[in-house]
Amino acid sequence: MGWTDRFRRARPAGGRRAGREDEAHLREWAGAHRGVEAFVEPATAVTGTTMLLVDADGAWTRRRVDGPDAARRLARSLRMPVYDAQIVGYPQRMRDHDARERVLRERERRRNL
Repeated sequence: MGWTDRFRRARPAGGRRAGREDEAHLREWAGAHRGVEAFVEPATAVTGTTMLLVDADGAWTRRRVDGPDAARRLARSLRMPVYDAQIVGYPQRMRDHDARERVLRERERRRNL
């Protein structure tokens, strides 16, 4: 055992593993929105593989999944298209939605001053 090994915690690469709550959230969110598409995001040094769901209006949610294959299986079970975010990028409607939300938050902030 090396000196630095004492400080390492036993945990999966990329942080915590996906749980039932993550899948339940994705299923519930997909059921409550229309025109949902899935985008699989690769694991990083900080997080494991994630699945981003984007609806027809650009609203979105993201949760951990147990790898790209699990994300694709989940998308197939929900009967939605699934894309590799690293290849296709993110839809413009998502960026437009975020921009609209920023404007609305700023208006609300100014109103409350």
